[in-house]
Amino acid sequence: MTTIMDKQQKWLLRQFHTLCSRLGMTEYEKRALIESYGVESSKDIDNHDLMDLCHTLELRLKKGASEIDTLRKRAIAAIGGWLRLTGKTENIEVIKAIACRSTGYDNFNKIPAERLRNVYNTFRNKQRDHRAVQAVADEYLAQILATGQTTVQNNTMLN
Repeated sequence: MTTIMDKQQKWLLRQFHTLCSRLGMTEYEKRALIESYGVESSKDIDNHDLMDLCHTLELRLKKGASEIDTLRKRAIAAIGGWLRLTGKTENIEVIKAIACRSTGYDNFNKIPAERLRNVYNTFRNKQRDHRAVQAVADEYLAQILATGQTTVQNNTMLN
């Protein structure tokens, strides 16, 4: 007959191994973690320590999840900013499609953190470049209008 403590330990062990898998821990890392409790098997860790360990792993998992969520939001904002700047249609589906197409993934939520950083930086650079080019073009137009030149040919101004 299994006791409540045995059932709790079984649940905690399952939770521990699930969290380790979700964090992408290797067998070596998991083994080192278990041995840090002075035991050879996760079954030998007492329930209180297993509860603390699972809580720590959950916090680590949530930190990683919030980081990737922040990166997704930054990528969405950068692509949306570029679309607004260029006067193109902007909605979340278009933005996600652009992100997926630019990274080669078919699901926005599957794009890894490093690729999201690349998308963010790329579209921020595109915005910066667009603004710089626009400023040069505006200055050039103002110069043409101020001097009364009417024809532009081969990048030279003619009277």
